[in-house]
Amino acid sequence: MNDTDQYCLLSNDIQLCYRVDGAAGEPLLLVGGLGWDLAAWPDALVSGLVQQGFRVVRFDNRDCGRSSTVDAPAPHTLRLMTGRLRDAPYDLGDMAADAVGLLNHLRIDRAHLVGMSMGGMIAQTVAARHPDRVTSLTSIFSTTGHPRVGQPALSTMLMLGRPPARTPEAALEREVALRRHIAARGFPFDAEDTRRSVAASLARVDDPDPRARVARQVAAIRVSGDRTAELRDVIAPTLVIHGADDRMVNPSGGTATLHAITGARLHVIRGMGHDFAAPVVPRIVDLVAEHAKAATVSARR
Repeated sequence: MNDTDQYCLLSNDIQLCYRVDGAAGEPLLLVGGLGWDLAAWPDALVSGLVQQGFRVVRFDNRDCGRSSTVDAPAPHTLRLMTGRLRDAPYDLGDMAADAVGLLNHLRIDRAHLVGMSMGGMIAQTVAARHPDRVTSLTSIFSTTGHPRVGQPALSTMLMLGRPPARTPEAALEREVALRRHIAARGFPFDAEDTRRSVAASLARVDDPDPRARVARQVAAIRVSGDRTAELRDVIAPTLVIHGADDRMVNPSGGTATLHAITGARLHVIRGMGHDFAAPVVPRIVDLVAEHAKAATVSARR
């Protein structure tokens, strides 16, 4: 796997950190979720897509990993939890523009987009607003922003609303506990592998207040509101993947995405939560690769 970070400065002065795996093939852009940096994508998923013939690009969203920290105060936790936000430093449209800016930097005209959770929302927005840049869309355990679908379980909300950890060690263990909580119910949870992955991601953050970064991303989701109407503009072939046991984004979010995007297909995986459990990764690779390759063939007709 490529562990060399590269950087590009966008026209909006946001600097993105990214990596590219695979020398040739159809470009495929992985868009990470809330606080999910580029190193958090499972190696098996990235290498599996490369083996399927794709040139895989992954990056840190703004306010994540080694990409730019936005100079703005963090919204209050209560306002984030209740959704009572009047404004925010940026929204999902701005994050979608970042993704397009990265494609421009890499001189990629069209790409397959694969987004998970918040990254699915970003990828959906790119597909709706920049249809000429998207060959196919895969939205994984994501939602439309409609307030009555895709909501976290109460137990998850309570975990997310806890006061900040006081030490790096406590922050690590708290994140591992959250990952365990939202993980697949039908597959074993590998605590040590998760701890290594979380530690690697935390080591890539050089920011005195990482929780503020996540809070601003949550605010971006909140102020973007219900995107159902905009999703009618998506014309790229769309695959929706969701875990039947997702405690972070209720499966109703996947169903709503299916109904919002014309011609979309939904694949629900039993036992899957809001994570990429090792036994599920090969299946996801196959689903994404089959969908993307079919879209490429269709686009060339």
